[in-house]
Amino acid sequence: MKVDPITDVKHIKSIKRLLHDSPRNKLLFIMGINSGLRVQDLLNLKIANVRYVNVGDRIVIREKKTGKENVLMINTEIKEALDDYLKTIEAKEENFLFKSRKGSNAPLTTYAVTMYVQQWCNALNLPGNYGAHSLRKSWCYHQRKTYGTSWEVIAKRLNHSSPSITRRYIDVKEEEVEEVLMKSI
Repeated sequence: MKVDPITDVKHIKSIKRLLHDSPRNKLLFIMGINSGLRVQDLLNLKIANVRYVNVGDRIVIREKKTGKENVLMINTEIKEALDDYLKTIEAKEENFLFKSRKGSNAPLTTYAVTMYVQQWCNALNLPGNYGAHSLRKSWCYHQRKTYGTSWEVIAKRLNHSSPSITRRYIDVKEEEVEEVLMKSI
């Protein structure tokens, strides 16, 4: 299923406000849109991985899909959401950070995250198709369009094996190509 990024910063801020009373889901959203990691890799984090982190710390993870190493960098937004969430739970080191509420020490599923993202976007009446992967795609979109990060740097962050995967992934629109072609030298 192809999903869309959340392209408007005001919608991202609205979702954060919507999740104000749900610290776990707010942290999940914030980590997803601030890390560029796949949701399945975030779901594998345990309390022990994050309990004592500070802004600027790196958490090395092994990507479930590729088996490659990657990092989660703790920025200010992630740290604040993490601290807020850890205050609300019984944080045993061995527990998954995004523990399912079904009783056992199991993480949320990617499917559950897809349902959450769809609910959040539906609550704002956002047109488009959204799911768990929208968080990673939103990170890519804002790195490229808001911050001007090159696709090569995005490709490195995403751990893609070839540039063609990243170019397809960041979904360069025909209108963008035509806009460039209209510029005079």
